[in-house]
Amino acid sequence: MRILPLLATLVLLASSAPAQQPARDSRKIVAEFCAGCHGLNLEGGSGPSLVDEVWIHGSDEASIGTAIRNGYPAAGMPPFGAAVSDKEIRGLVVYIRELAGHAAERRTPPPLPAENAVASSKLHSYRVETAVAGLREPWALAFLPDGRLLITEKRGTLRVADKGVLVEQPVNGVPAVDTGGQAGLFDVVLHPDYARNGWIYLAFSDPLKNAEGRTTASMTTVVRGRLKDNAWTDQQVIFRAPPETFRPAGGVHFGGRLAFDRAGFLYFSIGERGQGPNAQDVKLPNGKIHRVYDDGRVPEDNPFVHTPGADPTIWSYGHRNPQGLRLNPATGELWEHEHGPRGGDELNLIQRGRNYGWPEATFGMNYNGTPMTDVTGRPDVEPPVTYWIPSIAPCGMAFYTGDRFPKWKNHLFITSLAAQELRRLEIGKDGKVVDQEIIFKGLGRLRDVADGPDGNLYVLLPDRVARLVPASN
Repeated sequence: MRILPLLATLVLLASSAPAQQPARDSRKIVAEFCAGCHGLNLEGGSGPSLVDEVWIHGSDEASIGTAIRNGYPAAGMPPFGAAVSDKEIRGLVVYIRELAGHAAERRTPPPLPAENAVASSKLHSYRVETAVAGLREPWALAFLPDGRLLITEKRGTLRVADKGVLVEQPVNGVPAVDTGGQAGLFDVVLHPDYARNGWIYLAFSDPLKNAEGRTTASMTTVVRGRLKDNAWTDQQVIFRAPPETFRPAGGVHFGGRLAFDRAGFLYFSIGERGQGPNAQDVKLPNGKIHRVYDDGRVPEDNPFVHTPGADPTIWSYGHRNPQGLRLNPATGELWEHEHGPRGGDELNLIQRGRNYGWPEATFGMNYNGTPMTDVTGRPDVEPPVTYWIPSIAPCGMAFYTGDRFPKWKNHLFITSLAAQELRRLEIGKDGKVVDQEIIFKGLGRLRDVADGPDGNLYVLLPDRVARLVPASN
C-alpha cells in the first residue's frame, strides 16, 4: 500500500483511526491508502499486483483481510487496522476480489460461441443452435410430454412452441401481472403427475389495484391451471400472500421459482422485495423458501406451523432474491441460488427451518462500494455451498440428466443475468463444488436452463430458446 517511511506510516495510521464514522467507499480507501503502491486499479506499481492471483501470504479472503489489518512490516507492508474498520476491511476484500475476477476474464476471455459453430469446454465440445425464435424477455421454460414447449415471458405472456415454431397467439386467459421493474411472469412447472391431471403451475407478480383500478402494489403469487386449446383454464390459487404484505408495484426481488420434490411437495421462492430485515421475520412471506402440498394446503411438518404468528408455509428463511430452485434428481436434495448485493451471490443446499443469513450475514457489500457488515457467517446461519465475487446475478438452474453429454451427467448448470453466463458446476459426494467453469458468456441475459427430453441442453437467451448439441452430431 502507499509507501511512506514505515515508521511515519505507522504513526499516521495510529492517529487517524475512525471513531464511529460511517463506513467509506472501498474505492476511496484504495485511492487514499493503496494506490500509491499498488496502483488505482491494484494492478501493481512500486508494489505487487493484487489482482493477478499471486499471493505470498494466502489468497483466501481471511488471509487477504489479515494482510490489510496487520500488514507485513518486515516486507514493507504496513498494518491498516488502525485506520480502516473491520467492516471496511471486508469491503476492501470484496473490492479486491471484484477487480481480480475482472482481470482474470481479461487474461482468459470465456467462450463466445457463434451460431452453429463448434465451441469447446473442459469435458465436451458443442454447438449452439436456435430451437425457438421470436421471443421477448423469456423467463422460464418447461417441456410438455407431447414435445411442445411452454415459455413464460416477463411481460406477462405464456407462449407455446410446437416443433420449434411459436403458436402465433400467446395463451389466452393467463392472470394479469405487474411488469414494472423486476416484476413479471416467472416460473412454469408441470405437476409430477401431469400426464394424469394436466396441472401446470405459474409464479407471477400479482398486482394489487386501488379503487381507481391502478396497480399500487404487488407480490409473488402461485397458481395452477390447465392448458386447453391455447387457453388457460381451471385456475386455482396455490399461494397468495396477505394484501398487507404486498410491496409497492414494480421494484425488486420477487424470487418466483417453483420446484416439486419426490414426495410431491411444491416449493416456491419469494424475494424480500428490497426490504432486507423482512427476510429474518418468519411472520412475513418475504425472503423465504415455502413448501406446500400440490393444492396449496400446508404440510403439518413444516418447521413454523406451531410458531405463533409465523407464516406456516415457510420452509427456510434469510434469503435475498432466490431465482434458482431445483431438485437434484440423483440425491433428492433441494438446491437454490440467490442474488447477493454487490458480490456474495450464493448457491445453497436448502434444509428444513434453516436461516440462510440475509441481511445479517453476507459475503457482499452495498452497491455504492461501502461495506454492509463484516459478518459472513454465524453458528445459527447455514453457510452457502459457494458464492460469487464478482456477482454473476444467477437466475435459472438445472441438473443435467441426459445422455448426449455423458460427462455432464448430474452436473448443475446455472444461467446468469449480469454476467451473461452459462456455468457448469460439479457437486461432489460431500455436497461441495469440486469443479466450475463458464461454458459460454456474452450472448445476453440468461434466465433459465433445462435439459430436454431429447438429451440436449436448452438455454433461454433474450430473444430465443437456444439448444446445445454435441459437436459430433
